[in-house]
Amino acid sequence: MKVNKYITYLPVALLSLAFTACNDFLDKYPDSRMDLKTPTEVSQLLVSAYPQAHPAYLTEMYSDNTDEQLHSTWSAFDRFQEQAYQWKDIDDVSNTETPYQLWSAHYAAISACNEAIEYIDKKVKDTQTEEEYSAQLGEALLCRAFSMFQLSTVFCQAYDKATADKELGLPYPTQPEKVVGRTMERGTLAELYQKIEADMLKGISLVGTKYAKPKFHFTKQAAYAFATRFYLYAQQYDKAVMYANKVLGEQPTDILRNWAEWNRLGPSGNVQPNAFVAASDNANILLLTVPSQWGVISIPILAGSKYAHGELISKNETLQAPGPWGDSGSTLNYTVLYNNGVSKYCLRKIPYVPKVIDATAEIGVPYGEYAVFNTDLTLLERAEAYALSGQYAKALQDINSELSVFSKNRKQLTLAEIQDFYRSMAYYTPTKPTPKKALHPSFSIESTTQEPLLQCLLQLKRLVTIHEGLRLQDVKRYGITLYRRKVDVQSNVTAVTDSMKAGDPRLAIQLPQDVITAGITANPRNN
Repeated sequence: MKVNKYITYLPVALLSLAFTACNDFLDKYPDSRMDLKTPTEVSQLLVSAYPQAHPAYLTEMYSDNTDEQLHSTWSAFDRFQEQAYQWKDIDDVSNTETPYQLWSAHYAAISACNEAIEYIDKKVKDTQTEEEYSAQLGEALLCRAFSMFQLSTVFCQAYDKATADKELGLPYPTQPEKVVGRTMERGTLAELYQKIEADMLKGISLVGTKYAKPKFHFTKQAAYAFATRFYLYAQQYDKAVMYANKVLGEQPTDILRNWAEWNRLGPSGNVQPNAFVAASDNANILLLTVPSQWGVISIPILAGSKYAHGELISKNETLQAPGPWGDSGSTLNYTVLYNNGVSKYCLRKIPYVPKVIDATAEIGVPYGEYAVFNTDLTLLERAEAYALSGQYAKALQDINSELSVFSKNRKQLTLAEIQDFYRSMAYYTPTKPTPKKALHPSFSIESTTQEPLLQCLLQLKRLVTIHEGLRLQDVKRYGITLYRRKVDVQSNVTAVTDSMKAGDPRLAIQLPQDVITAGITANPRNN
């Protein structure tokens, strides 16, 4: 893992906050490996079953939330950022968020799961005390399924039930590694999803609820939110709705984020990010604390400013763009943070906290925290499942539930307003950008009602999840063409340098080189 010299990258105000705010979350994942003897010790081992990495930085760079900004003083943060933006096969292994680190961290978490599962299986076989370890077994299975699902969103193409049996999956270890250097086959994406589903469903049936810090573990609610996303991506919309219902209950607005209250905190320092990922917030279902530089790279300071979510994207596609709810920058419950000297436009959602290793030498490891499952996104995922299954009135109801907390005036849309708004808007082009992207999924979309609803949902999801790394999944699932653009300081496109259409092999990010060298099949590339 890279040890970063962090002080040179932080404004003084942010640095002072970093040392006083939320340092407690840096200690949530102690090394808990031990000689297992009791259910409590298995639970302690399972602290290591949650991956110590998150793909948000990588996938935000890869997605349409980033442009190349042209200015004499703006530069890439490091080679990793530049390679990710340029859709290259990334050979940097030092940054904490490279494909190498993501792969290593997730498979390390899976290894902890398999150690726990093997012990539980043997213990139950010897003592016939299955019930004593059922909660631990459920958590281990869910963690294994979650890590494999996260890896699939990075290193595989989007799941399509018509082609999944032809696309590459990933190695799915189910036993502790006993042989050093053993090579596993990738199998197909269909097989990978089948294995994830089997672990997930068994885990749901067993997982418990008694945790000292439940927001950092798979509870029933977190497992249901996971199942919602899994089945949405797996194109099983009835099951996505079923599990979302278990999360949201009868009155989903009661457990959505209080965006107005969060916005009133203001974007200074770590105050707003800490509130966004607070375990006390009912909207947050599962939180993940990981080494991450994204909380500072994403905000408007000079570091990493060459490749950024800049003014052109913000004003025409995302944070300040028009939507059927009005001008996003003025009608929605957030304050856009920007700096006139740096073209980065952001919301403060991701904490940035250096864990100090050597204060004298100014050395530390940067940490961030992510709400990987939350009620707002589960609601929008249910709305999407409704829209894709033709239940348009229910999809609209969920959109309006989110707008009741996300918009300042609690805007409620009609289907006609959504249809009129997107029909009157031109499709995006790289030189004339709009929020409306042409959709090229493998499945058919009805143009009169379904497409405007999906355009609305994709735009709303893009805003609700900005900086969280999820936009790339929607791009892949809907066949949205990505472009690489050079943008000058006046936010004018000076050149379109590359594009990536549906089915482009680069949408499956390349495996780490040492994994390929070890004998695991690489993702294909066009010559």
